[in-house]
Amino acid sequence: MSVVEQYARAHILTDTDRPDEDVGAVPVVLRYDPDDSPRMVRVGLPGPGPGSREWTFSRALLEQGLRVPTGTGAVRVWPCGRVQAVVEFHSPQGCSVVQFETKTLMRFLRLTYAAAAEPVPH
Repeated sequence: MSVVEQYARAHILTDTDRPDEDVGAVPVVLRYDPDDSPRMVRVGLPGPGPGSREWTFSRALLEQGLRVPTGTGAVRVWPCGRVQAVVEFHSPQGCSVVQFETKTLMRFLRLTYAAAAEPVPH
């Protein structure tokens, strides 16, 4: 099965950001490896700051969060208007709120389901 890796632009806010600081959109890596964890997705956030790391969470949580607010543990996802979605990551170092275009996350999810459906070569 194929690994899916998609680069996206997102706006990231942390609880340590200053309100007068606007860094604009930053590159974020969306990753899915069906051989490693077929039910999980990863989001890699750039550093520095409390959110600069790779987060692993349920693909179902991401999918459900595009329609209705949902969350478990350190990750929460919810729709934000008609064209955006928010993913919120909590850690002991702080909180990062990442705002994506919904179509980017939907495209990523479609690719993950296609990758998981690939036949295993013999």
